Amino acid sequence: MAAAIALGERGRGRTAPNPNVGCIVVKDGAVVGRGWTQPGGRPHAEAMALQQAGANARGATVYATLEPCAHESARGPACADLLVAAQPARVVIGLRDPDARTDGAGIARLEAAGIAVTRGIGAEAATESMAGFLSRARLGRPHVMLKLALSIDGRIALASGESRWITGEDARADAHLLRARADMILVGRGTFAADSPQLDVRLPGLKDRGPRRALLTRGEAPRGWTRIAAPHAIAELDDVNELLVEGGAGAAAAFLSADLVDRLIVYRAPILIGEGRPGVADLGLGRLAEAHGRWRRVATRVLGSDLREDYVRMR
Repeated sequence: MAAAIALGERGRGRTAPNPNVGCIVVKDGAVVGRGWTQPGGRPHAEAMALQQAGANARGATVYATLEPCAHESARGPACADLLVAAQPARVVIGLRDPDARTDGAGIARLEAAGIAVTRGIGAEAATESMAGFLSRARLGRPHVMLKLALSIDGRIALASGESRWITGEDARADAHLLRARADMILVGRGTFAADSPQLDVRLPGLKDRGPRRALLTRGEAPRGWTRIAAPHAIAELDDVNELLVEGGAGAAAAFLSADLVDRLIVYRAPILIGEGRPGVADLGLGRLAEAHGRWRRVATRVLGSDLREDYVRMR
């Protein structure tokens, strides 16, 4: 299942509104088929893996990070039907599909055909990998990641506005990988005016993975940018699973105040700036107690001289 989840990560940021599923077919201890949801959502991971496995799928064990779909589509057959036709001995599933068109129906179809089904294997990692799709299904909006690159004392720039660079090369490369896994990246009007950001992915082999660009503004967005009038308007983005909010302090505060940030990613550099520009604008908290109990740190990683800290919103 870990290998299937890793395959699913290849499609992250490219499959919306479909989930980024991974699938492995194993027979006699050897992998005979691999698949992951392709750009645009088709082919599905199971279809790709079963095609590669061919006749070897019969009697095999199939690992899929999400319950195989059971609903009809003009774009391709239901994966549950493909599996029934392939006749593996067992299907191991990470998560049940929350989509009402499948939700349990895929599992039922497999079991009715005499295929053993095991559920919940690797569920936590599968949930993290497909956070965007699951957020759309459960909350009606994309999964929102907020990225902050800060000094030790929480500044993103000098008082003059100079900000290049707060963090080192390793941290900046990691941030570009975040971009490659997002469907859309958003900045505020102030950041757009000050930096004219390209928001592209500058990593070897991933330069074609640049996400669509969005601007948080009450005015007009320039050509090539999507206008987001207010944070809650992201619910209208029906083809975005993963939204990365990258700057600046006003946009960060707007999404935090609206309680729309699901994962907070902080790159902290070992520098002190003092009087400078804060990473987050005023959140309007009335009491200090309101700040507690909201965030749980789930990961830390050293990147060169910098530190990456990941926090998830406790809901």
